[in-house]
Amino acid sequence: MNIPRVNGLAFDNLRGDVAGGLTAAVVALPLALAFGIASGAGALAGLYGAVVLGFFAAIFGGTPAQISGPTGPMTVLMAAVIVQHSENPAIAFTVAIMAGGFQVLMGGLGIGRYMLLMPTPVVSGFMSGVGCIIIILQLGPLLGQDALSNATEAVVALPVMIQDAKLGALLVGLISLATISLTPRSVARFVPSPLLALLLGTASALALSTEIPTIGEIPAGLPSLVVPAIDAGEFRHMVGSAFALALLGMIDSLLTSLVADTMTQTYHKPDRELVGQGLGNMLAGLFGGIPGAGATMRTVVNIRAGGPLAAHVPLAVLAGILIKVGIDIIDWGYLRRVRRAPKEGVALMTIVLVLTVFVDLIVAVTVGVVLASLLLVKRMTDLQLSGLRAVTGETPGSGLDPEEASIFARADGRIVLFEFRGPFSFGAARGVAARLMEQVSHGILVLDLADVPMIDSSAALALDESIRRATGRGQFVIMTGANSRVIDILRRLDVLTLFPEGFVHEERLQALRHASELLALSTPSSSGSSARGDARG
Repeated sequence: MNIPRVNGLAFDNLRGDVAGGLTAAVVALPLALAFGIASGAGALAGLYGAVVLGFFAAIFGGTPAQISGPTGPMTVLMAAVIVQHSENPAIAFTVAIMAGGFQVLMGGLGIGRYMLLMPTPVVSGFMSGVGCIIIILQLGPLLGQDALSNATEAVVALPVMIQDAKLGALLVGLISLATISLTPRSVARFVPSPLLALLLGTASALALSTEIPTIGEIPAGLPSLVVPAIDAGEFRHMVGSAFALALLGMIDSLLTSLVADTMTQTYHKPDRELVGQGLGNMLAGLFGGIPGAGATMRTVVNIRAGGPLAAHVPLAVLAGILIKVGIDIIDWGYLRRVRRAPKEGVALMTIVLVLTVFVDLIVAVTVGVVLASLLLVKRMTDLQLSGLRAVTGETPGSGLDPEEASIFARADGRIVLFEFRGPFSFGAARGVAARLMEQVSHGILVLDLADVPMIDSSAALALDESIRRATGRGQFVIMTGANSRVIDILRRLDVLTLFPEGFVHEERLQALRHASELLALSTPSSSGSSARGDARG
């Protein structure tokens, strides 16, 4: 029987959905506690974030199998926000609410689909950098020391932390890390490895006589509403932090959606997913929960699946779990290909990774996207310039028919045909203009745009400058083959006004015949000056 869908929800796989949800919840519990502690907002904030975001993102999102909650990348950034507004935590949660609002806006504007355009080296460097941050920041708790909120400070303080390490904390942390890393899949199907690591690590700590820092008492009961607070002096920074969280959440969630698509052979709705994530984060912040995103590991558990005494959980145990999370976030697939990957991509990945760890996550992504764009422009420019060819006669590969070849032969080098191939954009504008301006020994320039599908304003204005300089030197300029899109841009930017009537042709042969007639009517030393004046328009 086909059970109808209600608002995208189906009830024909209820048993599998319940089993997957319960299993994912068990996996999410230790991670929520760990991310709450790591953010600086406390374990309870991690739990509330997991519950509220997980529920509303599932109802309103666009990836049916995705499980949402606090994640490593979001926790790293939220920790910085909490430290920045430590004197007034309400401002930090207001930033989380604003971030959710930005995500809803992004989904409404259809920005989610552009996530697929993010360059792989940028994503790889960013994710690996986030993984490194998580590992670095958890080394302190693993050694029984206080967690630091900055990766650079943690690296500088590491020698002292090693010297003052508490062996008991290190032991239970390593037991936790080993458990989550080495648990066989056959066992993990029944007892998820994060939960097993939490139980074994905590039991090991209780068996030891040494004192090991623990989470401590967690308040019971339902969450209370956080009254949004805005500091006028900090408003610009709040907006910046909120946008950074929203952007990071979009990247994190939609990457997980792609993973879910691969496993379920379905296609998610990126913009709807953004709206669902945004609503979830807004409500999570309103209830004092830390924001999050689609979580890859919990989503995988949910797809494959078809309350400990938290106060006594050692922080070192959570550190061991988070270190494994950090290790898994690192893009080992790309790193294994570093030797064979293009050098530009490797350099870009490295820059983004270093900036992510030691500067700022959003600065890293911004710099990465800008550098990737510049590399793309450079490649496109080289391609466009290589497609520009000057033809002055019958040369190998010129593709001239007999009549065209005859025209060039009679012209004796006084006609040059410029063949443009491919999109003509701003990157190649100056290079093309320079090539055209070099042609000072020819009386007539024929611009063949038949193979140009589009032209942007920068290229059109560069063409404008080249035509003005050529006619100013007394040369004729004829254009041929431009399609309607190119003609429209040239008309709107008044470039077409530089061509006298009859100097724009549809076919190349017509343009060359026109050039031949102009040569017959004038020479550089006689009446050509009047016609060239007309060409300047």
